[in-house]
Amino acid sequence: MLEGKKILLGVSGSIAAYKAVFLLRILVKEGAEVKVIMTPSATDFVAPLTFSVLSKNPVFVEFSAPDGNWNNHVELANWANFIILAPASANTIGKLALGLCDNLLLATLFSASCPVYIAPAMDREMYISPSIKENITRLNTQNRIIIPAEDGELASGLHGEGRMAEPEHIICFIIENHFKSLPLYGKKALVTAGPTYEAIDPVRFIGNFSSGKMGFAIAEELAKNGASVTLIHGPVHISAHNSSIKAISVTSAAEMHHECVTHFPGMDIVVMSAAVADYRPAAQANSKIKKKDSALSLELVPNPDILSELGKMKKNNQLLIGFALETDNELENASGKVKKKNLDAIVLNSMRIKGAGPGGDTNKITIIDRQNKTTHFELKQKDEVATDIVNYIIKWLKK
Repeated sequence: MLEGKKILLGVSGSIAAYKAVFLLRILVKEGAEVKVIMTPSATDFVAPLTFSVLSKNPVFVEFSAPDGNWNNHVELANWANFIILAPASANTIGKLALGLCDNLLLATLFSASCPVYIAPAMDREMYISPSIKENITRLNTQNRIIIPAEDGELASGLHGEGRMAEPEHIICFIIENHFKSLPLYGKKALVTAGPTYEAIDPVRFIGNFSSGKMGFAIAEELAKNGASVTLIHGPVHISAHNSSIKAISVTSAAEMHHECVTHFPGMDIVVMSAAVADYRPAAQANSKIKKKDSALSLELVPNPDILSELGKMKKNNQLLIGFALETDNELENASGKVKKKNLDAIVLNSMRIKGAGPGGDTNKITIIDRQNKTTHFELKQKDEVATDIVNYIIKWLKK
C-alpha cells in the first residue's frame, strides 16, 4: 500500500534514532520514496550518510545546504503525502505543542498540510510526566496522529512506557490509519490475467496473444484503492509492483481453475480478465513430436469453464465480473454470457477496434450489467481502462 507514496521521515535527537534506520529500510522496501530531515542533535546518534545511502536521497539538516542553496521547508512539506516523526523526542514534542520553530524539521512540520504521524521516544518518567502528556494530547489532532509509545526496556535500563514503537508496528499503524479511508479498504479482490498454455509435447503448446497487461493494471488499481488483491496469472513477461498484491503464477487452464476455485470463496470482488484457453490436447506427448511429411492431427477437448463454475459458487455479497473478447454479434454474445454464467457484469473487448484487444497498450471496452445496461468507454491506455473498471466496481459496491 505504500508503493509510490512520498514520505518525509523526521528524526529528532534520541537514542531511538537508530530504529529510524530500520523504519526507513521497510518504507523503501515497500516501494515508498523517502526523504529524511534530521534535527542537528539527531546527527549525534546516527550519521546523515546512513539515511542518505538507504533512501538514495540527500538528507536535510540545516536551512542552508552544503552547496549554498536553501533547503525550502515549504516545498518539502508540499512534496510529502505524509510525514513520520520517529523518534519524536520530548524536546521536539514540546516545541511542536508550543509553536516554537528553531530548526528545519520543525519548520517543515509547521508547513505541512498532510497527515503527520508522531512516534514519541523517551524515558519512562518523562513520558508519564503531566506536562509531556499534556503536550502529546495537544498534538493529537486531525492531521497530527500520535503513535503510542510501547512498554519495554529503555535506554536508562528501566522498564516501562516510553519506548518508541517498533518500525513494523509503525508501518501497520499508518496503513490502518491512513488507508482505511480508501473506498476498497478491507475488501479482498481476485483478478486473473494473461494467457494459459496447453502443452502438446514437452516443447510445444497451444496459447494466445494475451500479454496480461489489462489484468495486471486492474490488480494495481484495486490495490491503489485499498483492496487486498490476489492476482492469478498465466505465463507473462510483466510483474506486479504494489506490495499488497499476492501474485500466483500458473501455466495451464487446469492450474488456473484450481487456484480460482480455491481462492474464490473468501473474495468480495472477482475480475476474470485472463484469456483462458477453451481447449487443450486430449493427450500430451511424453517426448517431442517429430516432424513428418504427412499432416498432424490433434484431438482437442474442452477445458473447464472457470467463469461458469464461479458463477455457480457465487454468493449475493460477491461481485463477479467477466471479460469477453468478441468478433461477431458482440453485444448480444457478451450480454448472453452475463445471464448464462451468473455474472454481475461483463467487460466486452472488440477485435474490430484498431488499438483494442490483446497484446497492446490500449483498449476500448463496454461494460454490460445484469439489467443489460451498457456503458461505453473510449479507446484509452490500459491503466486508464483499469481506472474506469475499478471506478465502476466502487459505484457498484455503494448501491
